[in-house]
Amino acid sequence: MLDRALSSRRVTSHLDDSDSDASADDSKTKKQNLSLLASNYLSRLSHFCFCPTASLFLCLLLAIVLITSLAFHSRSFVCVSDHGSRVGFFGLDGLDSDFVSLGVPWCRSKHGKTVQWTSKDLLKGLEEFVPIYETRPIKNNMYGMGFDHSFGLWFIAKWLKPVLMIESGVFKGHSTWVLRQAMPDTPIISLSPRHPGKYLKKGPAYVAGKCTYFAGKDFVDFGNVDWKSVMKKHGIADISRVLIFFDDHQNELKRVKQALNAGFRHLVFEDNYDTGSGDHYSLRQICDQSYIRGGGHSCFRDSDEARVRSKRKLFWEKAVDIDELCGPNEAWWGVRGWMRDNFNHSNKPISYAEHFQNSRFIESTLDVYWELPPVAGPSLTHQTRYDPARATSPIVEDGRYGLFQRLGLGRLEASVFNGYTQMVYIEISERKS
Repeated sequence: MLDRALSSRRVTSHLDDSDSDASADDSKTKKQNLSLLASNYLSRLSHFCFCPTASLFLCLLLAIVLITSLAFHSRSFVCVSDHGSRVGFFGLDGLDSDFVSLGVPWCRSKHGKTVQWTSKDLLKGLEEFVPIYETRPIKNNMYGMGFDHSFGLWFIAKWLKPVLMIESGVFKGHSTWVLRQAMPDTPIISLSPRHPGKYLKKGPAYVAGKCTYFAGKDFVDFGNVDWKSVMKKHGIADISRVLIFFDDHQNELKRVKQALNAGFRHLVFEDNYDTGSGDHYSLRQICDQSYIRGGGHSCFRDSDEARVRSKRKLFWEKAVDIDELCGPNEAWWGVRGWMRDNFNHSNKPISYAEHFQNSRFIESTLDVYWELPPVAGPSLTHQTRYDPARATSPIVEDGRYGLFQRLGLGRLEASVFNGYTQMVYIEISERKS
């Protein structure tokens, strides 16, 4: 039933992975960025190689050997399983997410309720979904969902078994295809300013059967649909068993209020952007508050947080440094004190007091809040975009190379793992006075 829903913000894999993950398969992995690895190893080299004139040649030779070795065997240095080794290699820029200055803000539900699926369920789901994903009609879904979020949407829909699925934001139709794989016979309603069929003229796209499109000239925004009439037309008596998927880059506070007013309870937001990033006000941003563990920020440029952010920016493209985080008057909430909306086309500044009240409202409606973990650690996927210090622990943790391969994830192109933006599933209900 739809009341099913994940158990903890820290996901730990439990499947047996006793085979030698770190041996014999070096040639199967994609290479890490050589210049990045070399610079790290040279910096480590400086601690023990002081190179007086007489030994300069020997030190240079040793450096060349190390760099050459990295070029051909990078995985053996990066894909390590224990925390100490990762920190030893990356220093403060380690792969772990339990980083004090950059903790993970987590929206608080009203009664502490969690979802019912477990890490084992997620692992079983991955094993089932990989071969499905390999049959996707849109192989290059640039600007659309990658593998992580495709899996998340498929898994949530398959677990909840909704009687109707609604998606706001369709693009070329990849999310429609994902929903159809999860629930082959369940009707879908798709809302999009442009009909996905238009993309067929330029390349692959997907138009589903048993799908009602409010698209193109028939487009109606989610907030303007007469949902009571639409539910009656589709024979839906229990609106609480409908799943809504938002990938429309609209203010998520606005969407939660609209869904709540219509009586919907189960929502998925594809782009749950971190504070200081993204083109719309997200739940992750709203719940980033000083009273939340992992929330709140300092704009002091000599602070530990500022130094940490500066270092992590060197490794992760989407990491946010202190200049990107903080706007005028040290406004860090939202994006530099702004509430973004509509693909960053309709924005307004908000005070911290407003931001605080927004979080209180969201928390008053939340029965469940769950962010999809990354499917695998960055040393396995070779993703370079999202900062793992601002994400929950991955389903397949760094170092578990054998498990990564057994699930079939190693067959996928590295680029499909670069689209992670903290997809979130929430269950909402009216607060009781």
